[in-house]
Amino acid sequence: MLIYLSQYLEVFDSSFHVFQYLTLRIVLGALTALLIMLVIGNPVIAYLTNLQMEQSIRLDGPKSHLSKLGTPTMGGLLILAAIGVSTFLWADLNNKFVWIALIVTFSFGAIGWLDDYLKVLKKNSQGIRALHKYILQSAVAILAAFFLFYSAESPSDTLLIVPFLKSISFNLGMFYIVLTYFVVIGTSNAVNLTDGLDGLAIMPIVMISGALIVFAYVAGNTNFSTYLSVPYVRGAGELAVFCGAIGGAGLGFLWFNTYPAQIFMGDSGSLALGAAIGIVAVCVRQELVLLIMGGVFVAETMSVIIQVASFKIYGKRVFRMAPIHHHFELKGWPEPRVIVRFWIVTAILVLLSLASIKIR
Repeated sequence: MLIYLSQYLEVFDSSFHVFQYLTLRIVLGALTALLIMLVIGNPVIAYLTNLQMEQSIRLDGPKSHLSKLGTPTMGGLLILAAIGVSTFLWADLNNKFVWIALIVTFSFGAIGWLDDYLKVLKKNSQGIRALHKYILQSAVAILAAFFLFYSAESPSDTLLIVPFLKSISFNLGMFYIVLTYFVVIGTSNAVNLTDGLDGLAIMPIVMISGALIVFAYVAGNTNFSTYLSVPYVRGAGELAVFCGAIGGAGLGFLWFNTYPAQIFMGDSGSLALGAAIGIVAVCVRQELVLLIMGGVFVAETMSVIIQVASFKIYGKRVFRMAPIHHHFELKGWPEPRVIVRFWIVTAILVLLSLASIKIR
């Protein structure tokens, strides 16, 4: 929105042209989202506490989690508000990628909000029935996939590139729709599974969104994309502003969500943020890189799949408890140790992923 205001004011003072620069708008988008979170955080936490919007605690989980009873949830609404306002202020609203990212993020946020609301209302950890949630998520992901496929402007928009291998890429064709569907659905639910400890999910989201700023900027710039041999996607650079807003909102939320948490993001946050980084990765053609960066999310998801499969087939559990962060807790690791070590692993994977831009 402000990009248009700066274009108008530029007629009177050329210095306003500086707000046309993408790099500046990325920084301002991140700072705006961060400021919004810090300003409204405490009042919203107090409001949710008064409404008794308390997070349900798994009774079969680590006993240390019982102390979290009474902590308000639905903090994802804070994050979404900060992302939405910041993106509307600093992004180019004529850009299709900005709109598809916002629509997917807020749609998954709405599904998560309904899930949170039912959990709080019924005071249990079930929420929406799994099948109903999956159907709603699938509808959004499929619509987004079809839109991106049929609005693609060149073959590079649907090209699958392989990290670290410069000469290997695949023209996906209609399979692009299938891949987009699974990336968005898979990432959303993987982040949701990871969001079980204070700050465990939000900091990896911040780091991954920071890396996606780089990938979006490169993909949307003809010079950089040509030099680095990555697909040029016209308009994808604006997603860097959106990712900046995610990073800023995430850091602001971490201020309140760090151990011991004053608020939880709930499904309204985890489902939305997972879908957000998933759809951005698709748009900038970095689905496989996201798999590397999100290694912690992948491990959390695989631990649940392995645990369920092992119990159903052999009647035995592989882990003391799934997702895997609970396994380490039950082994005696203090919660902060689990959180920080998972952050460190994510930082390493993100750096490795960024290296893939040049090492190809």
